[in-house]
Amino acid sequence: MESDQNSKRADVAAYVWPSYTGDDIRARQFWPKGFGEWESVLKMKPKFEGHLWPRKPLWGYVNEADPRVMEMQIEAAASHGVNAFIYDWYWYDRRPFLENCLNDGFLKAANNQKMKFYLMWANHNACYLWDRRNIHLDGVMWRDENAVWLGAQDRNEFEAIVKRVIGKYFSRPNYYKIDGKPVFSVYDLANLVKGLGGTEAARDALEYFRRETERAGHKGLHLQAVLNWPLGFVWDWEFEPARKGTPFGAVVSDLGFDSATHYQFISFVREEKDRMDYGEMLPKFIAPQYEKAGGDCAAPYVPHVSVGWDNNVRYEKFQAPVYVNNTPENFEKALRMAKEYLDKRPALPRLVTVNSWNEWTEGSYLQPDDLYGYGYLEAVKKVFGAV
Repeated sequence: MESDQNSKRADVAAYVWPSYTGDDIRARQFWPKGFGEWESVLKMKPKFEGHLWPRKPLWGYVNEADPRVMEMQIEAAASHGVNAFIYDWYWYDRRPFLENCLNDGFLKAANNQKMKFYLMWANHNACYLWDRRNIHLDGVMWRDENAVWLGAQDRNEFEAIVKRVIGKYFSRPNYYKIDGKPVFSVYDLANLVKGLGGTEAARDALEYFRRETERAGHKGLHLQAVLNWPLGFVWDWEFEPARKGTPFGAVVSDLGFDSATHYQFISFVREEKDRMDYGEMLPKFIAPQYEKAGGDCAAPYVPHVSVGWDNNVRYEKFQAPVYVNNTPENFEKALRMAKEYLDKRPALPRLVTVNSWNEWTEGSYLQPDDLYGYGYLEAVKKVFGAV
């Protein structure tokens, strides 16, 4: 199954955070009770007056590695216009992590052919962020010396990743494709380059990935870069000093990516205030960012929409900023901005990425809750129609 890029309807692909299960034994070091990050959600208390927490999932605290659960979720997604899932996919300590939601849940669901899926390699460090008992160590948690596992991988590990991804996923009939090519997204370009030994070495590794994909019988590989930076961001990492000051968009081009998108609004929408009004920031930040990203990268920009941002579920004390007023009505406005961006650029892939299907710990999810019900899903349906 591949995207019909000539159709008027855009594909709507929602990121999936595969932590809402205890089926991966290595996850117990972060969530020891054995049901994944629901453990943190259940501990959440309001952090300020008017804070709209705790929120409860209408579907309950379900195990998303259960195929029966995923059958229900697939029906809900497809009937409201979400026709693809982008699974956060991890490789730590020489093996995959948190694959259960995809392998045992989605891929074993009897109706999974109703949905497309593709992978985003979440190659950031695994750190204290997932462990509420140690989150007070914020500020040093992302540093390599404090990581539980490092996300940067060398060429040998990269080739092992390529072998697994091509062999286990790309030949699935519902793996998402653009122009007949399987799509593979990379979250942390700095870690990609760092692990592989520089931009040139990283490009060579990605070319190897393309060749191996073609050898497996596919038309090619569509590589998608995730842009995790604000306006005007430049390359500034000590492991590649020769490129210091290079616009990040140029690095995307140098690495040979075929498209680019974002993972979360918070990557580029941040002000020195505790609470940011979602409705006000759409014309102020989002529309200019679309234009900036589309102009900076040689790779075509796929517009992104986030439902919100509030990661206080993971912390004992208040963490700013929080997006407020991210109602279904304002979310619908954001979706219409993304659709308008695509409609004005018919040469772009007909794709919108959404954060997220289930990022409860970051306050950005499409799944129904006790505050807005199915409001966010209904907004998708209003703008893009059912599948």
